[in-house]
Amino acid sequence: MADRLYLRHSTDKQTNARQLHSLGHLLKSGSPKYEDPATSSRVYAINRSGFRRLLDEAAVGDIIRIADAARLFRSTKDVIQIREVLQRRGLHLRIATGAWSGFDLAADDPQTKLFVTMLAGVLEFQRDMISENTREGVAAAAAAGRALGRPASLDKEQAADIVDAYAKGAAVKALARQYDVAPKTIRRVLDAAGARAVGDVVDELHEVASGADAREQSPTTELPHTIDVPGLLAEHLKATGTAEIRDALHGGRTIRRGHGYSVRVTAPLALHQATLGQCAALNGDGSTPAGRKAYRTYAARILAAARTS
Repeated sequence: MADRLYLRHSTDKQTNARQLHSLGHLLKSGSPKYEDPATSSRVYAINRSGFRRLLDEAAVGDIIRIADAARLFRSTKDVIQIREVLQRRGLHLRIATGAWSGFDLAADDPQTKLFVTMLAGVLEFQRDMISENTREGVAAAAAAGRALGRPASLDKEQAADIVDAYAKGAAVKALARQYDVAPKTIRRVLDAAGARAVGDVVDELHEVASGADAREQSPTTELPHTIDVPGLLAEHLKATGTAEIRDALHGGRTIRRGHGYSVRVTAPLALHQATLGQCAALNGDGSTPAGRKAYRTYAARILAAARTS
């Protein structure tokens, strides 16, 4: 029986210093730690790469230690899902300090189940209140005419000139040098205008993938990434994709968004890249505007995942 430590923080501006302090004595004893930095609590624990690695390496009887419950779950749905997984694998879950430190949160007795469900409800309420207060603050600032976020690197006239120059054949990197900004700033301007060519998105993805290859990642140990496939692409691929891609899509979870939907697929990044490649025949050669937009959206999501892998 071994202790395994799990740490998570929500954004890249936060740190895990408090969690490290709470788990300090276990770290000193050599207990392995698993982290999911800059990962929202809205991402279910079993879809996080760090927590999945912990589950893969844990043995029956091992104890998962967390600094506080919000590091692992923040909704009743999430805690029910986590408890089922831990119980099937014979694992225990304990909070390092505080009133809950004496409880095995994965225990199957009715009292623990009630307490954990109540705790999850409180955490979910806290998360919803934070979101509500944020929305109200943004609305109040907008009503007062205050701009939010970082100052823009480029003004509206410069952005319009960039879109025009790109349409006439100027390269992204050349425009970045001309305006003394990072290439990603130019890409954001083009994406906001819906002007960036599919080929440029694919080139950027290949650049990041090449960087991943340079780090000598092994395909057999590549961690899965949860990425939403736009419904327009999913419908095409369920009928025409390879068997591996079709299986991944059929095993995904449908996420409704207004009148549209996406399929949330958890798979190695290489499979997502292969899926994007098969989409190119449908959406990469000047098809409908909706198809091109769906293709760019999926490519951007894969690119974001590749940057963090």
